[in-house]
Amino acid sequence: MGLTGAVVGEHRLDFASPPDDVSSVHDFLSDVWTAEPAVTVEDRMALELAIIELASNVIEHATAGVPLTCSLTLAVAPDGLEARITDDGRPATVDVAGATLPDELAESGRGLALVQMVVDELRYDRLGDENRWTVRKATRGD
Repeated sequence: MGLTGAVVGEHRLDFASPPDDVSSVHDFLSDVWTAEPAVTVEDRMALELAIIELASNVIEHATAGVPLTCSLTLAVAPDGLEARITDDGRPATVDVAGATLPDELAESGRGLALVQMVVDELRYDRLGDENRWTVRKATRGD
């Protein structure tokens, strides 16, 4: 997908875990939605679910017991939203393209499949010593 329209707003949060956790991401997104009132509630909810799920996974799985430095960038354009989470944690060992919902009794493993259900694109790249998670969502408009 990719944002084809000019970016009208770009927002960034830098955080470290510990001490920061997913509540920092929630607070950041609340501020973004206040600054970007043109984004519909449906688009906000979908992207927020994706971002929170990815941030939770990064905080839980990439730390390897050591502090983790992360950055979240959210770009808003007339035709879509793009969020990128980068971290300096250990490499992810998941198959993003093959993510599926687990058995209904499973206690974990739903995150990436849920993200794929609410966005148009989910991508993971390992660049040097950095993980990069990118999600894109076309916006509905009014």
